[in-house]
Amino acid sequence: MKTYMARSEDFVKKWYLIDGEGKTVGRLATRIATILRGKNKPQFTPHADIGDFVIVVNAEKLKFTGDKWNQKTYYRHTHYPGGIKSITAGDLLKTKPHEIIEKAVWGMLPKNKWQKKLIARLKVYAGSEHPHAPQQPETLEV
Repeated sequence: MKTYMARSEDFVKKWYLIDGEGKTVGRLATRIATILRGKNKPQFTPHADIGDFVIVVNAEKLKFTGDKWNQKTYYRHTHYPGGIKSITAGDLLKTKPHEIIEKAVWGMLPKNKWQKKLIARLKVYAGSEHPHAPQQPETLEV
């Protein structure tokens, strides 16, 4: 008996389209991270890159539970003394709505050499239009 080991070259990457209107950020991010890694496929192997592409539209219409729009804070540092910057989720939604879902998915991906490669397959758009129609994305209900 032989053990089946999936190889990255044996899989064709599919494209999925997810409408983010009215979806909770955390629940949507877990589903996206699963698809990016390929864990939704029965042939999943941790060392093989068999994940798919994900397009998220209507990122400006996502929702949080509770009062997270005012309480949740995103931090970054400029690498200068005293250079910590912070922004609330509500303010980030007004300026860069795509970053909310990108940051949520980034935190759910494995912290290794695959992380940057996987996040590059996530395409997020604030409105309902996207330039990936030639890839014929399959609509996915979350």
